[in-house]
Amino acid sequence: MMGLNAFPKEERIRRRADFLKILREGKKSQTEHFWVSFRPNVLPHRRLGITVGKRVGPAVVRNLLKRRIREFFRQNKILFPEETDCVVTAKEGAGRLNFWQMANELKGILKER
Repeated sequence: MMGLNAFPKEERIRRRADFLKILREGKKSQTEHFWVSFRPNVLPHRRLGITVGKRVGPAVVRNLLKRRIREFFRQNKILFPEETDCVVTAKEGAGRLNFWQMANELKGILKER
């Protein structure tokens, strides 16, 4: 059994169709550097999807940002609504944030909910 701080496959959004459905039908919030879409699911757990486009920076920067977002999710799962899918989309400039700046922006969105 995995602990609360794990990030198992069933908590990841991996199918393109799921991403598109959440982005099209979900409730959206934004900050200066992120768009976040939420949509209820029929699963007994929350799921996270991440999109980071090429405008954010080179591959090294995009991959680092994705790792940071995954780590934020892993550490703060309790802030994400249960039985909800969440897609975090990085905007241009998000690659310049450090972990704490990114976490504060995302926490602001989650506290609004």
